[in-house]
Amino acid sequence: MPSPSQPPSQPQEHRFPCPQCGADFRFAAGEGKLICDHCGNEMEIEGAGQSAEVHPIKELDFRAALSAQLPSAEMEETRVSRCPNCGAQVEFDPDTHATECPFCATPVVTDTGTHRHIKPRGVLPFALSEEQARDAMSKWLGRLWFAPNGVQDYARKGRRMQGIYVPYWTFDADTKSRYSGQRGTVYYETRTVVRDGKRVQERVQKVRWTPVSGRVARFFDDVLVLASRSLPKRYTDGLEPWDLAALEPYQPEYLAGFRAEGYQVELEDGFSEARVKMDQQIARDVKFDIGGDRQRISSVDTSVSDVTFKHILLPVWLAAYKYRGETYRFVVNGRTGRVQGQRPWSMWKITFAVLLGLIVAGVAGYVIAQNQ
Repeated sequence: MPSPSQPPSQPQEHRFPCPQCGADFRFAAGEGKLICDHCGNEMEIEGAGQSAEVHPIKELDFRAALSAQLPSAEMEETRVSRCPNCGAQVEFDPDTHATECPFCATPVVTDTGTHRHIKPRGVLPFALSEEQARDAMSKWLGRLWFAPNGVQDYARKGRRMQGIYVPYWTFDADTKSRYSGQRGTVYYETRTVVRDGKRVQERVQKVRWTPVSGRVARFFDDVLVLASRSLPKRYTDGLEPWDLAALEPYQPEYLAGFRAEGYQVELEDGFSEARVKMDQQIARDVKFDIGGDRQRISSVDTSVSDVTFKHILLPVWLAAYKYRGETYRFVVNGRTGRVQGQRPWSMWKITFAVLLGLIVAGVAGYVIAQNQ
């Protein structure tokens, strides 16, 4: 994406030492400030919590990005390690040499690889602490009676959950569409039929189709597209909705104590996914414009202009571990506590439930037989 003429930059490291003791600050979820766990020192983040009207988040030009003409200030380079199993590109501290991938629990030996990418423009800070996220996950797992006890025990007393900022694209676009189709009007006819040897009348529904054409227009604002392939899309889709109105202008202080994943879905591919969402909405607009009782769409010709985008980071608490050779992953929306994950099954519990059901049915049958 960057222009070949741009000079190489040094990888950016997001570390914030406490001026009192030298330990690293961390961002305190829900408090909007940095806290030092070593000495208790606190530091406010400038501009945190202010409205978008005070600090509007700048959109970037889509065409300029595709032609590698974004200003160098919009690019950054970070140290990342790529997981050999799921492909996640996650930032790690320079002092970390071996760890587990937070997305799939695969052992990872960190390297000195770098990822040059479009800098985030917005971030949705964590509002839930790890303890709150763990409580949400425990309650979710507690409702899964057939889950293995080992999985439920992990939620109650397992190792720390990982706070990850997951990359997304948002797209704005102005669209104008011309369409052709048919409007269906429902009407009824009465006909005589023979039923059970008797002649009866019944109403039959029919549709009268009329050719139509027209135009619709819609401005799309913040069409959200996941820019990661590390988690199943059904998980991340299940975490929605996100309160994008609360996005803060990107400041690396929000990442203190957390990790951030580099995007794997490139900008152009992300816009292709956004167009699918846009086209679905445009189809709904066309059907509404056609009106009537039924609608058929023959063709839609859409022109798209003024496309802009943002790279944003959304907060996810993640638990991933291996249990009896299987990888289990649970994700928690770092703002709302909504939980998604892989539903585990305990064959022992299922077998026990089946046997118990058979015993209960047998006892009930015996009692009924005795009473007769």
